[in-house]
Amino acid sequence: MVLFQVKCTLSFAGYLKIQQMKHLYFPILLFFLPVCIYGQLPLPIIDMHLHAMNVDANGPVPNGIGRGNPGYPDFDPEKPWMQTAMEWLANPNGENPIVSPMTNDELREQTLEILKRRNIYGVTSGNRLDEYIEHGGEYVIPSWSPPTHIDNWPPPAEVRKILETGKYKVFGEVSFAYHGISPCDPRFAPYLEILEELDIPLGIHIGTGPPGASYLPGINNHLGRLHSAFEIEEVAIRHPRLRINLMHAGWPLADHLIAVLYNHPQVYADVGIICYSLPREAFHDYLRRIVQAGFHRRIMFGSDQMNWPAAIEEGITAIETASFLTEEQKRDILYNNAARFLRLSQEEIDRHHGR
Repeated sequence: MVLFQVKCTLSFAGYLKIQQMKHLYFPILLFFLPVCIYGQLPLPIIDMHLHAMNVDANGPVPNGIGRGNPGYPDFDPEKPWMQTAMEWLANPNGENPIVSPMTNDELREQTLEILKRRNIYGVTSGNRLDEYIEHGGEYVIPSWSPPTHIDNWPPPAEVRKILETGKYKVFGEVSFAYHGISPCDPRFAPYLEILEELDIPLGIHIGTGPPGASYLPGINNHLGRLHSAFEIEEVAIRHPRLRINLMHAGWPLADHLIAVLYNHPQVYADVGIICYSLPREAFHDYLRRIVQAGFHRRIMFGSDQMNWPAAIEEGITAIETASFLTEEQKRDILYNNAARFLRLSQEEIDRHHGR
């Protein structure tokens, strides 16, 4: 009504002038509209621990996991642990559990939708990586993941050729801990030399796996002592120029992790899976311990999303709701530390921020 009253006080010539100007400037406004939209991107996040795997990698679908782990299943060794574990995943406890999609395409689409909507850049590995790259573009940072058991790895010369293509920005997740193999194993040494020479960072499983992992098919000797960050010390000393990410942050051995972060400044850690599979209070207690020791600039967000896309945002929420973190510390954990670890260029950082 106000606009109508203003229009009525104008001369007819003046009104025509306004209409002409409107037609003149409207295309210009349309030209700048994308700039306005992209300038409002959410603050970027880097997920250092993302997988591109089959939807049934954790058992028949649908399966799920309780948010913040309301509790582990009771177990009677009269029957195999595998049976109990599959029943637990098929019937996740707690309210509003995180449930898997039904197909590989749905898993990919839901994962990439979250990455694009939340402006997340995921360091991604797995057997379906290429299709994630095809559909996800720059939101997918490729990582080369070797087979779980080191005896099944390609020979070092072949791995060198793979890495020299420049396709892969990270080497990992190295997960031979599931077979009781330490990173100090001499079979690993030639690969470490290649990584240090080519300046490709290592992502290695140091910390928790699924509960009762040693009793799951295809896994043996997943010992609790291999959760310790101390396992990486000899590697760090022998390869001082190698950037190392301890995936799962050495949970639950916080003191070991703190000692390693203190002794080896090239070592970082991501909070993959513990950020959403632990009770929220337990995760916050662990993270708080590390931050209180002064290492908020060495902890990186990682979801360890496998076949539960909603786990990505659940893990982010666990960081954002940590009342003991400052806003600056949250940004460090969610983006800045990983950008430094990956040595992103200023151009890449600006693009992620919509600048």
